[in-house]
Amino acid sequence: MEERTVTQDGTAHRMTSPFVVLATQNPVEQEGTYRLPEAQLDRFLFKLNVGYPTLAEEVQILQGHHSGFGGTSLERVKPVLSAQDLAALRQQVGQQRVEANVLEYIAKIVGQTRAHKALYLGASPRASLALLNGAKALAALRGRDFVTPEDVQTLAAPVLRHRIMLTPEREMEG
Repeated sequence: MEERTVTQDGTAHRMTSPFVVLATQNPVEQEGTYRLPEAQLDRFLFKLNVGYPTLAEEVQILQGHHSGFGGTSLERVKPVLSAQDLAALRQQVGQQRVEANVLEYIAKIVGQTRAHKALYLGASPRASLALLNGAKALAALRGRDFVTPEDVQTLAAPVLRHRIMLTPEREMEG
């Protein structure tokens, strides 16, 4: 994913920018699903837990499906911004100010995952980078040109939840 290439039948294809991978993850207990290796999980920026829709949301899904806007109606989807607009936004995010204390805060959060006795596997430096980049984007979305510790806190769980593993003893405890 980070290399922005896709391999098909042994042939590597370079992807153009923007290149984004979105994936769903079914519970391992379901038939036909397999646990991803830690190295692959680490390459995903966030893991979001979506949950089930509310009653009103599910009714809206049903209405949309009934009126012909089902999963195969991609031609009705309209872009909200161009690739050039996205590139400009990425550049803006890259220019966010991050004070040294916020960088240290990120490093401490991620570092604690490596020292905690209940964790078999702590988060890699890639998690620190994901937390930094995500916090920069969140700050921009919130209309600021600087990152706060609150931005980091907001994204800590989505960045870390798929990158850390409990010890077998803690796993059995639930």
